[in-house]
Amino acid sequence: MPPISRFKRLDVRELLRSGTEPYPEIRRRVDGLAPGDGLLVVAPFLPSPLIEKLQGEGFASKVEKGKGADWIIYFWHEVV
Repeated sequence: MPPISRFKRLDVRELLRSGTEPYPEIRRRVDGLAPGDGLLVVAPFLPSPLIEKLQGEGFASKVEKGKGADWIIYFWHEVV
């Protein structure tokens, strides 16, 4: 896992509250990650389908329970 300083943060809670599907923004951001960088997603629920989809594309992930019902999910490419 890259150092936390190499993760860009995306909080999708407000997008979801406004009725906006966050996947296009998540997709744009993971597609733009430089080697050694990661994306930190804050969500009001555990987005299991997203985690499975990105893992199938070669992304590693780490999940942490946030405050209340929130979840923090880290995505990155493993450096080989």
